[in-house]
Amino acid sequence: MGKGRKAVHRVGILVFDGVKLLDVAGPSEVFSEANRMGAAYELVLCSPGGRQVTSSTGMRIPADADADADDVRFDTVLVVGGDLLPAHPVGADLLSAVHRLSKYASRVSSVCTGAFILAAAGLLDGRRATTHWKHTRTLQRSYPEVAVEPDAIFVRDGCLYTSAGVTAGIDLALAMLEDDHGDELARSVAQSLVVFLQRPGGQSQFSPSLRGPRPRTSLLRAVLDAVAADPAGDHSVSRLAARAGLSARHLTRLFRSEVGTTPAKYVELIRFDAAKSMLDAGHSVTSAAERAGYGSSESLRRAFIHHVGVPPRAYQQRFRSVRR
Repeated sequence: MGKGRKAVHRVGILVFDGVKLLDVAGPSEVFSEANRMGAAYELVLCSPGGRQVTSSTGMRIPADADADADDVRFDTVLVVGGDLLPAHPVGADLLSAVHRLSKYASRVSSVCTGAFILAAAGLLDGRRATTHWKHTRTLQRSYPEVAVEPDAIFVRDGCLYTSAGVTAGIDLALAMLEDDHGDELARSVAQSLVVFLQRPGGQSQFSPSLRGPRPRTSLLRAVLDAVAADPAGDHSVSRLAARAGLSARHLTRLFRSEVGTTPAKYVELIRFDAAKSMLDAGHSVTSAAERAGYGSSESLRRAFIHHVGVPPRAYQQRFRSVRR
């Protein structure tokens, strides 16, 4: 290598049929933009067998390299996601490719549901990791040896990096760029791409607070419906129990077994989701606090900081409708 020339950092992006196109394009743009500013990344699309793949949009992606070839080596391996991964077993060809590529890489990473491939390969055992908020519970349930962080935009655990859904791949790539070249270049790339260098808040600001199936017990379903119909009402445990004709202790047991939380925490989440919906619809913070059952706008502010990491005004500015 001639004097003054930068060492090329090879980034292998593992693709497969059904791959999420933005999972590929987002990080690629970060590294390509960094190259225009003086970095030296070489991006290589690889697939099992070196086959062309079809993305989630139907667009075909030709592979540059065979992920199974003995002479294929990368400094960073980036495993992207696909819609089918959380619900289907990871194919043997992908597992073989990830095992071989990770063996020689100094850094292994995933975008979105690509974490399921890393987990299936055993690479996340005993590690902290994240994935798209829709699938964090599935990842934790399927791979209990992984310490899933459901609110993280990305997680770095040693040489392993995982990120949340889709556009979080850009956050991930910026973090790796900052590790490689420092914050000044990473900031310049973020500014050029018109994105945050460090996105405020976690991914919970993009997800509904309440997920899961409806409870089996009809009395409990009636209680839940009553809370949802009037978030600002008096929903103390004693009141809810009286409405259901149950003891407070029995109601609490039903909540824990069928909803997975306590009555008080459930009411809190209903009120929080109601306030989010009102802010989305254009209500002021004060109005949303009153209508959702918070005693004051300060109480709502504390709830937002606790649940999503940003105050309600910042949330509203980020997610309010563009319609006027």
